[in-house]
Amino acid sequence: MQVIGIGQCSWDYLATVDCFPTIDTKSEVMDWQEQGGGPVATALVTLARLGIACNFHGVTGTDPEGKKIGESLARENIKTAGLIVRENAVSQKAFIAIEQKTAKRTIFWQRPSGTPLLPGELTESFLDEGSFLLLDGLMMEVSLFAARMARKRGIPVMLDAGKVRPGMLEIAGMCDYLVASEQFAVDLGWDGKPENFRETAGRTGASVVTITLGEQGSITYQGNNIMVTPAFQVAARDTTGAGDVFHGAYIFGLLRQLDLADTLRFASAVAAMKCTRIGGRAGIPDKANILKFLAEKGCSIRFD
Repeated sequence: MQVIGIGQCSWDYLATVDCFPTIDTKSEVMDWQEQGGGPVATALVTLARLGIACNFHGVTGTDPEGKKIGESLARENIKTAGLIVRENAVSQKAFIAIEQKTAKRTIFWQRPSGTPLLPGELTESFLDEGSFLLLDGLMMEVSLFAARMARKRGIPVMLDAGKVRPGMLEIAGMCDYLVASEQFAVDLGWDGKPENFRETAGRTGASVVTITLGEQGSITYQGNNIMVTPAFQVAARDTTGAGDVFHGAYIFGLLRQLDLADTLRFASAVAAMKCTRIGGRAGIPDKANILKFLAEKGCSIRFD
């Protein structure tokens, strides 16, 4: 069992402040951390900590952040042979200011300067041991190629969709699971009423569409059915990476053959637990602590 991930990886600099400063003022940093980040990379870290083998494909540069990104994935036992290092290029990086009182964050990020991963840089066997493919669609050409290949092999595909970008709906049409942000739904014309997105969800082509809503939980569309999954309440310190962790835990539930309702509750729990620590990865829990958390919240989930 192995999850293949193709997409973004980042190095994050995180600063906790009392409140976000107004322009031309200063704010003392109360906590400063550095961690690996990026949607697909962080989702794979979640899966790796849950005992699932993972293989990441993406791009970094030859800068210090690129080295840190690679090392952070290797420490999680994620295969990185598909992580291409572009010479004389800078890696994706982000500065994230976290407001202590609300746990909300503001992100300043820099795109990687290297050429996006190309289909020809994937080996012919890149899906050979794959049980699932996760994409974020930000490297469009290789994402479309990988989705087509997975579809031919009957490997389920999930798209992590943040915004409606050119080509994103084409990828969605080849996916089994579309797990998207609220902004993605708004970009498609959603007015926030669950029943008013049912038809749009059906037109995406994905069998299951989940819209994440932060502290409001998530809404999932499967055929004519709508499932509303509340978020778990925790003492949040930082929401950075919560959606990425949700994606990883969602795939874990599917791989372990949980029903969809339990999969969503499990993913919600893991994302909530992540928010109790600073950064996208420091708070990702292991399975024993997740099951303990769920039991304390009155939820019983059994794995085969």
